[in-house]
Amino acid sequence: MRFIKLELLLFVIVAVFGITALVAQQPAAQTGAEPKGWTTQEDHQNMMSQLGIRKLRPGPSGRENAPNPANYDESLANPFPDLPEVLKLKNGKKVTNAKMWWTQRRPEIVEDFEREVLGRIPPNVPMVTWKVTNTSEAKVGAYPVVGKQLVGHVDNSAYPAINVDIQMILVTPADAKKPVPVMMMFGFGSLPGTTPPAGRGGRGFGPPPGSDPPATEQLIADGWGYAYVNPGSIQADNGAGLTKGIIGLVNKGQPRKPDDWGSLRAWGWGASRALDYFETDKDVDAKRVGIEGVSRYGKAALVTMAFDTRFAVVLVGSSGEGGAKLHRRNFGEAVENLTGSGEYHWMAGNFLKYGAAEADFGSMNAGDIPVDAHQLIALCAPRLTFISYGVPEKGDAKWLDQQGSFMAAVAAGPVFRLLGAKGLGTSDDYKTEKMPPVNVGLLKGQLAWRQHDGGHTDGPNWKYFIPWADKFLKHKPPKR
Repeated sequence: MRFIKLELLLFVIVAVFGITALVAQQPAAQTGAEPKGWTTQEDHQNMMSQLGIRKLRPGPSGRENAPNPANYDESLANPFPDLPEVLKLKNGKKVTNAKMWWTQRRPEIVEDFEREVLGRIPPNVPMVTWKVTNTSEAKVGAYPVVGKQLVGHVDNSAYPAINVDIQMILVTPADAKKPVPVMMMFGFGSLPGTTPPAGRGGRGFGPPPGSDPPATEQLIADGWGYAYVNPGSIQADNGAGLTKGIIGLVNKGQPRKPDDWGSLRAWGWGASRALDYFETDKDVDAKRVGIEGVSRYGKAALVTMAFDTRFAVVLVGSSGEGGAKLHRRNFGEAVENLTGSGEYHWMAGNFLKYGAAEADFGSMNAGDIPVDAHQLIALCAPRLTFISYGVPEKGDAKWLDQQGSFMAAVAAGPVFRLLGAKGLGTSDDYKTEKMPPVNVGLLKGQLAWRQHDGGHTDGPNWKYFIPWADKFLKHKPPKR
């Protein structure tokens, strides 16, 4: 009997230790799993499979002699001429006051963009801890500045296999007597007075030498600060990176679900975390922080402004499809370009449905998208929103559809007015309004437009943007 009791005790001890060891191993196996090492094509195909899509329509080509060239015939540009109404609830009721906008209509639009177009930021995104890693004292143009190099480390304790460190440079006037407004810009820069790392020469902001000073010099001269936020340090600009970066960190290296965020929202999330830091920095007036970007980062700047109402002003440079351009326009870049493997990572997976030729649900196109770019611009209201383009002759290609972006700005005007701001000063008839001549700005309201005579840059518009922003933000340049 004694032997049986000892044997039973030994069995219990072994069993307990075995269960404990098994439990202890479970989290390690989960947190230590390698991220999916998929190619862009594999990730794109996975999302198509999740959505039941068998075939996508190919996007048009920017080359006129290609088999599927983009349309540049204005008479064919509006196959879906009627835009979703920006001031009508889904139940058909008209939005007649600001309270209805903020509590009913705006949340409806946000939900449609998050579910179908841009994706949702998950509720469990880890915290970011900012650290100043280097400082400098130098001059930008003729004026002394203080530069800070910062890293925002994203807590990856739940999944150490992926590390995300947001890179940022903040530069403010050294002689400022109080906190200054700051323009945050998507791009990579270096501290003033230091040598840029090899192969990373920073971002060109201005037109060719001999004309306007760079935007950074214009901002410092006017008493602003500026910041660079490196989008690549937040999320890669390709589909293969979707199981890495901040999106991959939150998903523990696994592929997205159809309504998960894409790179545009991830970059916007990173900009918002930078603004969190600004709210703690005594040199920055965090109530007067702007966001800026050109091309794909113009899209990201508009998305950032639309979703984070703490930003006071945005300069949207040459943003095109996925930015200020109407999805429903058939002119230049199209929805089908955004659903293809080269650009789908900017968007939610669900957006692929609108390029589907054959799928379990049939087929869908741009006319089926529940929202459009005019509503994205409207989400910025009543804050300062400046839409900037150049001219095709200098490299701001027709592909971007400047007219379609102007139409979107016109159609957003009623929301700005409803909220007590001024629109472009045009009628609300986006179907008939035409763009002003090149170099003629519509700058009298909180919603502004200007097409400059340069190329794929917002450089020539900074000298108009800065005084326009000063006026509405009540910022007075320092007397020097």
